[in-house]
Amino acid sequence: MAEQNTPNGIDVPTPHQVPHTQAGVSAPAVPSAEPHPERWGRIDDEGTVYVRTADGERVVGVWQAGSPDEGLTHFARRFDDLRTEVELLETRLSSGAGDPKQALTSASGMRDGLSEAAVVGDIEALRARIEQVIGHAERAMAEVKQEREQARAAAVTRKQQLAEEAETIANESTQWKVAGDRLRAILDEWKTVKGVDRKTDDELWKRFSKAREAFNRRRGSHFADLDKQRAVAKRRKEELIAEAESMADSTDWGPTAGRYKDLMAEWKAAGRAPKDTDEALWQRFRAAQDDFFARRSAAFSERDAEFAENAARKEELLAEAEKIDAAANLDAAKSQLRKVQEQWDEIGKVPRERIRELDGRLKAVQDRVRSAEDSKWRRTDPEAQARAAQFRERVEQFEAQASKARAAGDERRAKKAEEQAAQWREWLLAAEAAVADR
Repeated sequence: MAEQNTPNGIDVPTPHQVPHTQAGVSAPAVPSAEPHPERWGRIDDEGTVYVRTADGERVVGVWQAGSPDEGLTHFARRFDDLRTEVELLETRLSSGAGDPKQALTSASGMRDGLSEAAVVGDIEALRARIEQVIGHAERAMAEVKQEREQARAAAVTRKQQLAEEAETIANESTQWKVAGDRLRAILDEWKTVKGVDRKTDDELWKRFSKAREAFNRRRGSHFADLDKQRAVAKRRKEELIAEAESMADSTDWGPTAGRYKDLMAEWKAAGRAPKDTDEALWQRFRAAQDDFFARRSAAFSERDAEFAENAARKEELLAEAEKIDAAANLDAAKSQLRKVQEQWDEIGKVPRERIRELDGRLKAVQDRVRSAEDSKWRRTDPEAQARAAQFRERVEQFEAQASKARAAGDERRAKKAEEQAAQWREWLLAAEAAVADR
């Protein structure tokens, strides 16, 4: 370092050697003044204290309390205190713990007061360091401002999204519980979104509040209509219960069961009654049905047992009927069959699945007796026998004509008479066969 000599032999930095901080260039560390305060100042014989600067010496005070060295040390310590304060500001800014605005205010105040500060030390180095702190604080403030603007923009965007979602719910949703829960969740989130300016926040809040009110009106209208519908459903279900209870003692099983089926369809079509009464109404309606169908089931069980017993009795009767021998004695067979038929009707109904089987077996017995009776009648039919006698007589006549014609030598007439006799003989054989089949 180039130096100049002072009258006291102290080396003083030349003005061009004092470091200046430029944009983007870090200032060197500020040296402590206390170890060698004589480098940065002096005290004259009258006790006036001077500090050396790039612009020359400047009076910073008067010292008469002790030796000149003690005086310089005193003012050097005041410089070091100032230097420590600047370093502390810089450290807090670098760590992010300091408030950039407060740091800027403090550093600016130090810089503005540095020209008159009653200190002895490297003023220009300290000024450069303060400028560096000021630049750091200004950049930090710019970053904070940018972050704040970004946070504000994000907060505005989020509240816009929440308002738009609320408006969509208000206009479209019919899932009332889910939508209501979502609107409450949106409100909770809305309260946590900070940093929006009052004007924008008020405008967005009006949108959200309007959407929530519209949803509440629409939901209220829906449930009011629903209450009306449920009141109508309650009255209708009470009517159906009255009819169901009036039929509970019926023994007209088929039509009543069909009507209960219709009532069930009408019950479903009636819709839901108010929640506090719907279940009780259903229990009454179902109790009436259960009572009827329980009695019908018991009656059907009793009837089924009776029908099963009837089927067993008819099987016993069929066992006797199937032994009837119409070929041996038709009259006895017909008499036995009549008794079987009379007893059959007296026994009564059988299970539906047995009707075809049992009636089929009885019909088979009836067919055998009827067939035997028809056969006998054909064998004794006077008209059939007379017809056969008539055919026989005609055969004999044509055979006699043929013999007579042949005796007279008339072969043509004889042949014709024989052909006619043959034709009538065929008819005779058919008539005799019919009688024989009977």
